[in-house]
Amino acid sequence: MIYDITQPLFECEVYPGDKQPERNIIQTIDGGGDCNLTGFYMCAHNGTHVDSPYHFFMDGKGIDKIKLEKFIGKAYVEGHEGDVTAEDAEGMLSRAEAIDPEAKKKILIKGDATVTLEAAKVFAAAGVDLVGNESQTVGPFFAPRDVHLVLLGAEVVLLEGIRLGEVPDGVYFLNCAPLNLTNSDGAPCRAVLMDSF
Repeated sequence: MIYDITQPLFECEVYPGDKQPERNIIQTIDGGGDCNLTGFYMCAHNGTHVDSPYHFFMDGKGIDKIKLEKFIGKAYVEGHEGDVTAEDAEGMLSRAEAIDPEAKKKILIKGDATVTLEAAKVFAAAGVDLVGNESQTVGPFFAPRDVHLVLLGAEVVLLEGIRLGEVPDGVYFLNCAPLNLTNSDGAPCRAVLMDSF
């Protein structure tokens, strides 16, 4: 089975202060055009997207410089509500490793969860490739900077704004490859999980 864990772009949630994505109909067949043609405007961090280190570090890698292996591979999904503590993070890594050691490199947190600074330090020290959650930001909603600095400083990719409500806890194959935006601080992606691989 394939789970689409991506928000529809034009109806997506946006981080406070970001502009909502806008659709621009350039031409339509009904309007006399040769084809239907759509343009759009969006922030690189609207909807379901990934953050690169350049988001918080001037000398950090842009999204186009990150190896695709960070975005594609086995991942572990676990539900959690509230703050993710250091102990919670250690438990997630341990449970992922018990099922499949490869899956502990990509941790996806389902539910209304906030990655704390202490949890971020655990994930960074463990050398994970990616941390994902359902919020539009990893870390406290109105003060995410410190969590981003720890994770992006360790070149941990952040996958934000995913939708895991229909996905049972467990190990899956993740593909959240971003658009190849040169020197960008982030990029939208079509994130999917597969339960057979």
